[in-house]
Amino acid sequence: MRWEKLFVGWFMGGVVWMAIWIAGSLAAEGPVREPVRLIFDTDIGNDVDDAMALAVIHALADRGECQLLAVTVTKDNPYAGPMVSLLNTFYGRPEVPIGVVRSGKTPDDGRYLRQLVTAEDEGKPRYPHQLTNPQSAPEATQLLRRILASQPDSTVVMVQVGFSTNLARLLDSPPDALSPLDGKALVEKKVRLLSVMAGAFSEDLQHRRFREFNVVTDVPSAKKLFSQWPTPIVASGFEIGRAIQYPALSIRQDYRYVAHHPLAEAYRYYRGLDHDQPTYDLTSVLYAVRPDRGYFDLSPPGWIRVEDDGFTRFEPAPNGRHRYLVVNQAQILRVQEAFCFLCSQPPRTLRPASTH
Repeated sequence: MRWEKLFVGWFMGGVVWMAIWIAGSLAAEGPVREPVRLIFDTDIGNDVDDAMALAVIHALADRGECQLLAVTVTKDNPYAGPMVSLLNTFYGRPEVPIGVVRSGKTPDDGRYLRQLVTAEDEGKPRYPHQLTNPQSAPEATQLLRRILASQPDSTVVMVQVGFSTNLARLLDSPPDALSPLDGKALVEKKVRLLSVMAGAFSEDLQHRRFREFNVVTDVPSAKKLFSQWPTPIVASGFEIGRAIQYPALSIRQDYRYVAHHPLAEAYRYYRGLDHDQPTYDLTSVLYAVRPDRGYFDLSPPGWIRVEDDGFTRFEPAPNGRHRYLVVNQAQILRVQEAFCFLCSQPPRTLRPASTH
């Protein structure tokens, strides 16, 4: 009887100790984070990094780290919206709403849009997608208003990796049936961060007065965005994506889990399979979803100013809402490895169901 009591005492003590250990572990890890509510604004088709950035978003969404609320397109080409739909479908999220710009910039096809959207095998689309009629897609500004109005206050993170056309028009939008707020007030109420690939802030590029493509393509919209956007902005300058190259070796080896992979095919058309790719747009996505993982450092606060010719300069100011990304050599290697894993991660639709 005495041994039974001792055993029960040891057992109960062990249970209590285990409960305390588990509670302590959970407390140390902190509460489970809600996925980042993400809107992606892209000029997909002008470079392949837009498609790669969207692949990273889907990989992070599969991991429960973000929720893709919508994608809006600033490239005014009829194949740009379907390309987004193609990728969303491939990665298992065909229902994500897509908004397209009207009377926008860069109407040319680019190097891979038409090829992928129209690709067929034995008379059937190689990459099925939902947006077969681009004209049926909602206008981007209206979609942005609808999505923002439906979200809790101060929860949305927006990632802009193309021109500022859509977001500048959003700022100018009047109250409507979707929201009694004008665009600027709606953004201020619903958005907590804008992560944008724009500008150039390194000393050498500033000395050369380098003008970055996303800014110079629509200077008036970029000027409006950086002067009027009411929430914090973190910019990934040209120098960041240039420093972090995606290895072509990964494209050749890591995407062979399907006969045809749209990202690898787009890369082949745009960059070729022997050339590494700058990761401009991917960096803005990674920071937006994982800002506290040490992938990047931040500049001091200040204000990003866009001049009439599209040149961007940074003015430090303690009360400024703008910062830009900074990266060192160790971070470059970490981010490069993260991109290789995330970009090539198989879609959830291709992974076997769990048996547990």
